[in-house]
Amino acid sequence: MKNMSKLPEVTTSIFSVMGQMAQKYDAINLSQGFPGFDTDPALHALVTEAMASGYNQYAPMQGVYSLREQIALKLNTLYGSDYHPETEVTVTVGATQAIYTAISAFVHVNDEVIVLKPAYDSYEPAILINGGKIVSIQLKAPDYTVDWNTVQEAITPATKMLIINTPHNPTGTVLTKADMLALERILEGTNIILLSDEVYEHIVFDGVTHESVAKYPKLADSAFITASFGKTFHNTGWKMGYTVAPKHLMEEFQKVHQFTVFSVDHPMQKAFAQYLKTPSHYLELGTFYQRKRDLFLDLIKDSRFKMTPSLGTYFQLLDYSDITEENDVLFAERLIKEKGIASIPTSVFNLDQEDFKMLRFCFAKTDETLEKAAEILNGI
Repeated sequence: MKNMSKLPEVTTSIFSVMGQMAQKYDAINLSQGFPGFDTDPALHALVTEAMASGYNQYAPMQGVYSLREQIALKLNTLYGSDYHPETEVTVTVGATQAIYTAISAFVHVNDEVIVLKPAYDSYEPAILINGGKIVSIQLKAPDYTVDWNTVQEAITPATKMLIINTPHNPTGTVLTKADMLALERILEGTNIILLSDEVYEHIVFDGVTHESVAKYPKLADSAFITASFGKTFHNTGWKMGYTVAPKHLMEEFQKVHQFTVFSVDHPMQKAFAQYLKTPSHYLELGTFYQRKRDLFLDLIKDSRFKMTPSLGTYFQLLDYSDITEENDVLFAERLIKEKGIASIPTSVFNLDQEDFKMLRFCFAKTDETLEKAAEILNGI
């Protein structure tokens, strides 16, 4: 039978592959990006209370209004934006669904979408399955800065969308104010939709400021911002996120959203609506994770890995070029099988799988786990 696949070259996600290998070989798992500690018991209690109070049927398609109010209040307070909860906020099944839906709502066959690589692996399949064309721009190790002249040169009359991610997975870099102003100049006067993946917005270090698209009205007027409660509140398995955008874009987003998931888990929405009323629950996150990053880097400072401290996310890249010239996928697999530690090879996120000899390690783990991992890494 003729191959009917719409994604013939897409294979199992590297996260699933490395996660399954870690389980098979009983390795310390610093590969997949999920926290190794519990959600706040107070949030658990709020979910239980919502269930007991009868919030167990369909939620409104756009999301529970009280939660949309808190989301808009959070963004507008932090970034000086003016999102309206009635028409410009939608609660989603995690940020990945928000990204997929935004792409599906606007990308037609042969539309071009600019992707800065290395890129999170959900972007490109969503483009391809909608018939779009990927225009890749490769960022170079070790600093992974964006050459905005190259971005501008990549824009054509067929460009429909540009995707950015800050703080950036997998590199841990953060776009600066200068970056955002350059992007603003590039997109001014175009009809290009900006899709800004900001799931790690509250996880920034060393006094760095998260430059949300919401802070830049000229960008925000034609942009979706996607975010994740799972990343922020240590419950990635709940698959809860949201997106904000101006009304004219959100109307199109919701046309697709209502026929994919329609609505999102009701009791959890009620719980988050209450939990967000205490800003310290997310504003203290950067301090919490910087301590984890600093501990991890201090523990492996005498190893043979080279490192530039992550400025955001809960990931740290380690350069192993002084250890071996082995391909990063093969080296990562060998570390699981022979050393008992799992990471993510980053070449899979690069254009033509360019190999910079970088592995991504997740430090959102208990101190005990990080200490055990460091002991292994120091012995390599």
